[in-house]
Amino acid sequence: MKNLRSNFRFIITSICCICLCYLSSYSQTFSVKEPSTPRIVNIVNFIRLLEPRDSAITEDVLYQTVVKQVEIMKKYKLGGTFLLQYDALIDPRYQKLLKALPRNSFEIGAWWEIPQPQVEKAGLKWRGRYPWDWRANIGFSTGYTPKEREKLIDVYMTDFKKVFGYYPKSVASWFIDSYSLEYMYQKYHIVASANCKDQYGTDGYTLWGGYWNQAYYPSKINSYMPAQNAANQIPVPIFRMLGSDPIRQYDNGLGTTRQGVVTLEPVYKFGGGDADWVNWFFKSFTEDKALGFNYTQAGQENSFTWDAMAKGFEIQMPLIARLRDEHKIRVETMETSGRWFKKQYKVTPATSFAVSHDLGESDLKTVWFNSRFYRVNLIWKKGNLRIRDLHLFDENFPSVYTKQVATSNECTFFTLPVIDGYIWSKPSQIAGLRLNALVNGKEIPLTGKDPVYTHPTAESLHISWPLTSFKGTFEIDLNEKQLSIKLVSTQVDNWYFDMTTASGAKLPFETIRDKQVNCSFEGTPYVFKATKGIFSEPGNGILFRLKPQANTIAFDLSSTKKN
Repeated sequence: MKNLRSNFRFIITSICCICLCYLSSYSQTFSVKEPSTPRIVNIVNFIRLLEPRDSAITEDVLYQTVVKQVEIMKKYKLGGTFLLQYDALIDPRYQKLLKALPRNSFEIGAWWEIPQPQVEKAGLKWRGRYPWDWRANIGFSTGYTPKEREKLIDVYMTDFKKVFGYYPKSVASWFIDSYSLEYMYQKYHIVASANCKDQYGTDGYTLWGGYWNQAYYPSKINSYMPAQNAANQIPVPIFRMLGSDPIRQYDNGLGTTRQGVVTLEPVYKFGGGDADWVNWFFKSFTEDKALGFNYTQAGQENSFTWDAMAKGFEIQMPLIARLRDEHKIRVETMETSGRWFKKQYKVTPATSFAVSHDLGESDLKTVWFNSRFYRVNLIWKKGNLRIRDLHLFDENFPSVYTKQVATSNECTFFTLPVIDGYIWSKPSQIAGLRLNALVNGKEIPLTGKDPVYTHPTAESLHISWPLTSFKGTFEIDLNEKQLSIKLVSTQVDNWYFDMTTASGAKLPFETIRDKQVNCSFEGTPYVFKATKGIFSEPGNGILFRLKPQANTIAFDLSSTKKN
């Protein structure tokens, strides 16, 4: 009997221990549940064999930079993606280094700049000044005919498979033409790509007005333009590189010929190399409201060298690791993100990236909203709202680089502008659509408190903006096709938006009608339509005014066709 009681106590104790362990595990599982809106970080480092722009940057300096990148990522148990330019792909040192990385956390892919060995192995003539030449008509696929691009792709893919035993799933570059992307997808089944953040003139490459950050499916005839329909898209998501500052990057360097850079890249003293900026960026990235998912890309090309990027890496990597451990972000390879995106979205989704608190003492606030039809940016400064940017997307708007050969050493990609707060501005004349009202017979700019962001549905953004100019609130709704702005107030109903730009700006506006603005850009006609509201031309430097109907202004942004 004594043994029976002892055995019984043992069994009960064991069951209790199991239950406690289970409950503890259960509690942990739910206490660290990831946010319903994923925050995805790709650490992407791309690799060149040589750097002809600086004799001090030798092949060994470039190699040791990658060695250091691997070391610091391993130190914090961070996986990521390394992308090889062809000349680095065929170098035995890089082959040995990257083959040793565990495939369950590291991805090896292709960096799509075209060096001399690749061109010559494809049976083509090298036209560059150096074995790697960064000009758009030499070092990128845009400098070659479609058939030549196929040869260059085949050479790369064949040799990549010889080295690693499989074809790369991720192929990225500052820009890749849609013909090449389609060929890579159809023949080699790539899963993900990436191109440069929006920039104007930097390094001779302009990508302007596109899907801001996150990722999109490109049109079959324009790799920079999001497609509106699955039948006309290349089913390879293109992620936007470099982690742009959502407030400052847009108009950095306003009034100069080349835009400045404020990004997560660790080489920049203000940006990815500054601890205050990095902590602010990731706080907003993880804590501010986001629609769909939030995305950023960390990492750096080896051309900048380890000495220049070490400080930024040492700031960012432990922070990224901590946020991962706190389940605030997902750190994954580009291939993993690409597969997730394709499973999640059949066409380009609606997404948003908001900032509710700026860095330091600044009171700036902003939100970017994207869909397959348009992008828009709203910014608040000293309580004033300005619609800073609005570009429309049209899958039928072609890129010359899809079939034609680039002849210039620079390259440009655009979408269809409606509001452009950078190109149409000067330091003393900032372009945008601004809110004014007549109060007691006097025209005043409207001011308010902090905007509040919510997401009523999985594809919509709602902004409530309480006013201080008088008692009332603007209710702003954005979904993938429409933008509407409604004033809720019993005090004022005479309010309107005025569109102004810098003098001398080259604008797309042709005629202003009651319900639409007729535009033309690079030979393509399109319209900016109001479903509620009336356009007029008041003059005195105001390009157009838009007054509400029933206290509401609404735009149909899903069709660019003229009525």
